[in-house]
Order: sequence, then structure tokens, then C-alpha cells
Amino acid sequence: MEIKKLVRKSCLGFEPYTAGKPIETLKREMGLAKIIKLASNENPLGASKKAVAAVKKNLEKIFFYPDSNSYELKQKLSQRYKMPSANIFTAAGGDEIIELIAKLFFNKEDEIVMSKHSFIRYSMAARLMGSKSVIVAMKNGFKHDLPAMAKACNKNTKAVFVTNPNNPTGTYNTKAELAAFLKDLPLNKFGYKPIVILDEAYYEYAALEKDYCGGLEFLNDNPNLIVFRTFSKIFGLAGLRVGYGFASKDITDYIERTRPPFNVNILAQAAAAAAINDKEQIKKSQTLIKKEKAYLYKEFENLGVKYVKSAANFILFNSSPLKGKELFAELLREGVITRAMDEYDLPDWVRVTIGLRKENELFIKKLKKVLKK
Repeated sequence: MEIKKLVRKSCLGFEPYTAGKPIETLKREMGLAKIIKLASNENPLGASKKAVAAVKKNLEKIFFYPDSNSYELKQKLSQRYKMPSANIFTAAGGDEIIELIAKLFFNKEDEIVMSKHSFIRYSMAARLMGSKSVIVAMKNGFKHDLPAMAKACNKNTKAVFVTNPNNPTGTYNTKAELAAFLKDLPLNKFGYKPIVILDEAYYEYAALEKDYCGGLEFLNDNPNLIVFRTFSKIFGLAGLRVGYGFASKDITDYIERTRPPFNVNILAQAAAAAAINDKEQIKKSQTLIKKEKAYLYKEFENLGVKYVKSAANFILFNSSPLKGKELFAELLREGVITRAMDEYDLPDWVRVTIGLRKENELFIKKLKKVLKK
């Protein structure tokens, strides 16, 4: 049976997302006793203690299906952000949110605008639906060029992805820049501005920047705007897969109609509902990242390594004189997992997650060793 004859054309030759391997798998493959993982932008402090307690409390309930509407979690999100629950939706992480939006809105004839070097899942979602990805070059300094992205929109533009701050560069756009962008978007053939999907996965880290602004401030005046965030990063719940978003009641209603039932599991809902108001988790995580980011910046400068200043919990740095994949492989042999950026068309760059001080010191020690070879 030649199965490819039955597969949708947009899925033929589709390349899967390359996820980082678990530590235990790499230990076996590399024959190493100890490995530190600084590759996936996880929180080095671990999960919110309130979330862990909520998971333990709900373990005996896992034979039940979860609340398909995530009622308690939405109520907590509504209280936290002073937003009606009718404007809130939940999903199994940011990845599912991207896919839900694509399945709901993207057609074969649609164009989807996104920035070069932005999260790869956007172009994957467009391709999955057979839509055309329109890639706009970044400004110098690896920052979204919002005026150029607005100019790239035409009558066929259905949606625009904006990552703020951006993964993998760590750069962000200011409140003034976002406001001008939303105002300048042209109308498409439907007579509306394109849907703007604002990915704020690293919102809590970027909130420390004076001129950073979350997208919720723009929702009332922009019915075409969708803002989404995640519990995977600062709250430390990456393994539970839970994300959330905000949009107009009409958009939220259609997302709710078309998402899979029970898409957020019972433990994820309980953990997220407990974590959202964990101020201690947020403060400790922000403080750690700010301090350790400064440490890594100084070490990079001492080594003469170019890097991009980041508003998130990771740093993009230049791998010269090695290629990114070569440096990744050399560090891996030394027991340090980072992330090469070839899939983001950045073959001379590597992304490192900011860890605990002892992890960061080991990373710098091994980086020095590799660069001296």
C-alpha cells in the first residue's frame, strides 16, 4: 500500500519538530554519568511548589475525565488578569494553541506573515494547512521588523504571527511599536485586518523590561488579536503541557467549538490553577534569571563571544569559529546540552537556557575548553 497517495499534499515531506532528547536518553547514548540540560528554556528552579501540591492532591482523581471546559483554571485566569472567562481559552501548551488557530482559520489560498528567525512552529502550522508562509527579514539586532511585516500584508493575508519576546533571539518589541503595527495593518479581501497572533510564552520574564508591554492592553481595541501564554516556562510545568490564551468572545467561542474535548488533563488543570497566583515562584524565577543573565553576559564578553541581549530565560550566542552544530556536539560530549539553531536559519548560533549558577559556571568552563581546541 502506497500510503503517500492518501496523505494530504501539504503533509507530504512534512518534517517533524525536532525536540530535545531527555537527559536519561543522552546519558545512555553518550556514556556520560552527568549531563546538564540548558536546551529547552525550562525553569531551573523547577515547578511551582503550589502546583506540585495540587498535583499530589489530585492524583487519586485521574481515573475521571478532566473538566472539558477547564472551569476552575479559567476562573483563576479571569481573576488574575481581570478578563471575562468568555475571552479565555486553554490548551495543551502553546504548541496546541498554534495548531488550533491554524486549523480554525488557515486555508490553502491564505498567506500567513511571520518574522524570519521566529518560532518554527508557525511555519509548520501554515504548511500543515497548505497555506503560504510569508517570511519577513528581521531588523539588525535580531528584532521583529513590525513596519515591514505590516507592509508584507495584502488582500490574501489571513494572519500574522508576532513573538514577543521572540524565541530563539530573546528580543522584544515595545508598546509603541506594537501599537503602531496594529494600527498600520491593511485590510484583506474580507474587509478586515489580518488576525494577529501574539505569542507571549516568556511574558513574565520580559515584564522586567521597562518598555515591554503585554498584549492584553490592546485586546479591547483590536478584535483581530489573539494573545497566548504558557505555564511551561516561569511556572515550571513544561511536562504537564498547559497553555492559555485571550481573544474576543467570537474567536474564543470558535476555538472552544473546534478544540479536542478534554485537551487539558486533570493534573495540568489543577497545577496551573494553583500556579497562576504563585507570586513567590514568579519573583524567585525573575530574580534568578536577571542575576544569571548578567553573569553569562560578562563571561561571553570576557571570551569575546558575540551574543544577543535577551528579555527571556535564554541567550542566543555566536558559535564562531565553529558552526552551531559543531559547538553543540562538542559541548554535548562535555555533558552540556544546548541547542544549535540551524532549523532557524542561524547556522552560526547556539541558544543556551539560563540555569542555576553552578550549571552556568559549568557551561562556561566547558565552552572555554571547547573554544580552545
